[in-house]
Amino acid sequence: MMGQDIEEISPTMGFQINTLNHKGFTLNMWDVGGQSSLRAFWGNYFDKTDVVIWVIDGLSLERLNESFQELREKVMQQDRLVGAYLVLGVNKIDLVPESNLQALKEKVTSYLDMNKQEESDSNWTIRLISGKSGRGIEDVLDWIITRQY
Repeated sequence: MMGQDIEEISPTMGFQINTLNHKGFTLNMWDVGGQSSLRAFWGNYFDKTDVVIWVIDGLSLERLNESFQELREKVMQQDRLVGAYLVLGVNKIDLVPESNLQALKEKVTSYLDMNKQEESDSNWTIRLISGKSGRGIEDVLDWIITRQY
């Protein structure tokens, strides 16, 4: 997505700033690591944030509780993020059989108790993505652009 060789991509340690041009729009992205030791510093990156992209491992659903607790407590309750959009990226779909993808999305939606809200009319979305193959990434960027511009 950012012109990087996918074989060289590893989990973010600290943070990285990238600028991406997509369909004539410039997106400034702050990639902030999710390690426990870095979570106390997340608040330093919330000023002027329009969209939070929260990526979870679609193969490690046993960690959903921890991930969503962090999302709710350390991110979504921040005053500086009021009005920000949320993209929940369920990653590694390239390793999930095609026939199981809809069930995976439904499980995540149900776990978050987000199925009570209509996704199409709200400030959040759940997207199935693959950081390795790039599948679903353009869809995420398109969703952001339609909400922000």
